[in-house]
Amino acid sequence: METLTNTLKTRYQEYKLANPKRRIREIADDLMVSEAELLATGLGETVTLLKKDFENILQQVNSLGYVMALTRNEYCVSERKGVYQNISFTPHAGLVFGEDIDLRLFLQQWHLGFAVKENGRESLQFFDKQGVAIHKIYLTDTSNKAAYDRLVLQFQDTDNHEIIVDTSEKPASAELPDTAIETVAFQGAWKAMQDSHEFFGLLRKFKLSRTQALRLAPAGYAKKVDLQSFQTIAETCSGQQIPVMIFVGNKGCIQIHSGNITKLVPMGPWFNVLDPEFNLHLREDFVAEVWHVIKPSTDGDVNSIELYDADGEMILQMFGKRKPGIPELTEWRELVNHTCK
Repeated sequence: METLTNTLKTRYQEYKLANPKRRIREIADDLMVSEAELLATGLGETVTLLKKDFENILQQVNSLGYVMALTRNEYCVSERKGVYQNISFTPHAGLVFGEDIDLRLFLQQWHLGFAVKENGRESLQFFDKQGVAIHKIYLTDTSNKAAYDRLVLQFQDTDNHEIIVDTSEKPASAELPDTAIETVAFQGAWKAMQDSHEFFGLLRKFKLSRTQALRLAPAGYAKKVDLQSFQTIAETCSGQQIPVMIFVGNKGCIQIHSGNITKLVPMGPWFNVLDPEFNLHLREDFVAEVWHVIKPSTDGDVNSIELYDADGEMILQMFGKRKPGIPELTEWRELVNHTCK
């Protein structure tokens, strides 16, 4: 293992010298290893392994003050600045429910944690069993550095563990044939929803993938649209300052930005939001499907725009900003229905 780690460390260093602008995730793909394995080459130098005590680590992140939370999937990155507040856990999920940083945490997917020093920045970084990044927390100029140092010292793993990731290919879960789905019952259950969160339960109950559910939705509740519709809606929300909720996640964390989006900056295949407190980076060339979805609730219908990749994995969801008990913004509903008509 030591020889393998040293060999990878050499390859990593040589690659960075030759490709100084490549990010670690891109380098990991190029070297056909995981991002966590690359970080592990810096253990004892720029990287500290943390104990797998993720719940207690997260309970103390509030002490760091103003930080940047980063969550991504294969084709989209969400970066939100703020303070971790109202942190709680159940056996099923964790919740960070602050005005700025809003997260849903699924700690059963968390496998490795590191404290990292890179290019003058310090962060806490968490990974799944495959070594893929789940969530990262970066210090800012105004963060409490002393609290960060105390947290790292308290939770550092001083045992000499091997960093092992699961490199086996996970077989994609096959969809049931549409003919095997109880479509009438599913459509009735969709129309009977009283909260949009019930949708996850419907997927499990009727054994549906998300995009299959959209294909089989009751008439008028899900419509495939083009990427231009998403762009137009985002541009209009920016121009008219219609507040939105943007969900970006992976199997271990969902990060939600609630508020306005202002500075939209396209760069090649990237669609970017570059605001002081919120950045979004979306690879539009990997968006395979865009859907306008309507889910009933006791507060009225809830409209969303949902982006999926070629494997049917969700890249991003966008809603009008709302809270439970409050109807959807009229401006958002009218914009989505007009754009996606």
